[in-house]
Amino acid sequence: MTSESPRWFKSSYSENGGACIEIAANLVAAHGVVPVRDSKNPTGPSLLVPSSAWSSFVAAVKDEDVAA
Repeated sequence: MTSESPRWFKSSYSENGGACIEIAANLVAAHGVVPVRDSKNPTGPSLLVPSSAWSSFVAAVKDEDVAA
């Protein structure tokens, strides 16, 4: 991926029985990607999501929360 190591974290709202993801936001500024992985499989693969796509996803989720 990169020479810089991702610093993984999951949301403090992740109390849903293990169906969580982790992200590594520390790579956004330098590489323009948000690595995403399954929190139940930390040694498994991760997806590299372009930061613009991640921002759109987060905005859509927030809009859905407001509408609900």
